[in-house]
Amino acid sequence: MADSGEAEILFERRGAVGLVTLNRPRALNALSLAMLGAMQAQLDAWAGDAAVTRVVLRGRGGRAFCAGGDIRQLYALAKAGAHAAVDAFWRAEYGLDATVQRYPKPVVSLIEGLVMGGGNGISVHGSHRVSSEHYSFAMPEVGIGLFPDVGMTYVLPRLPGCTGTYLALTGARIGPGDAHAVGLATHHAAAADFDEIVDGLASGGPIEALLADRGRPVPDPETLVAARAVIDACFSAATVVEILARLEADGSAFATGTAALMRTRSPTSLVLVREQMRRGAASSFPEAMLTEYRMVSALMRGHDFFEGVRAAVIDKDGAPAWKPASLDAVDPSSIAGAFAPTGGPEPTFGGSPKSGSMS
Repeated sequence: MADSGEAEILFERRGAVGLVTLNRPRALNALSLAMLGAMQAQLDAWAGDAAVTRVVLRGRGGRAFCAGGDIRQLYALAKAGAHAAVDAFWRAEYGLDATVQRYPKPVVSLIEGLVMGGGNGISVHGSHRVSSEHYSFAMPEVGIGLFPDVGMTYVLPRLPGCTGTYLALTGARIGPGDAHAVGLATHHAAAADFDEIVDGLASGGPIEALLADRGRPVPDPETLVAARAVIDACFSAATVVEILARLEADGSAFATGTAALMRTRSPTSLVLVREQMRRGAASSFPEAMLTEYRMVSALMRGHDFFEGVRAAVIDKDGAPAWKPASLDAVDPSSIAGAFAPTGGPEPTFGGSPKSGSMS
């Protein structure tokens, strides 16, 4: 439950707006399985409600819009042997992302603070992503033995140049200026004005006009734009080993720091993500989501995700023992296997059913 005894996620009809408020501020509004199910049901209901002409998403607390899926809950479920519940979580999270992507009404996310992982899944696929002064985007999954999921197989390869591959392989954070420069955010406003923006949207008037009227100048881009030439030159390489070699050959402070950061990440995740980005560039959105479901199903049978979560959020020692511990020890067959059908019924995420798949 939320800190105050309220529900973890709140829903309200306010004029023309269906308002969703993530209500776990002490957990940085991380998405639990119950929250995913509740939001899916409410979006389904509002899709058929003519009085609701737009949906607004917010996170309570100011520190984070949403820090992602509740990986602590996932870890506990897996360690307890509740594998069906773990699978249900991924199906629910990815299914919700697909719902947002094909939603028949505008989805306006008012993003204050950190937005990571699953927080991007429920926002970046919507029509309007409004950053604020403390906006901070990241997909840091390679640091916990996972991969950028929640539709990032589709989104990141379509960012300018190799910026998406850079974000995927490093987990680096970017601010509002860089997010706007690559298209991850669409509008910018002061967080203090978010309440007024919700009230204005509730009146039912044109969304673009309201966001323009309440908007603030977008901050200047930072690292992602300043280092674009280095990013494109290095992250266009076909393998992680070659990316690292190019970064080290470049020798700039940015390149050296980036290589050092990547070397702290799960080697298996790095190799997997490089292939993910290659495949994602040619995938439809439903195909990308199915790819992610297959990948995560494979990783739930492995070691690094649980070790990464242990080191990051359970023991918090920051010292994951990756297996294997080096890039050259990653088995190519394990990478290929992560993209193969699971062998059981698979969700379609709005695409055409394939053999063994179900909606």
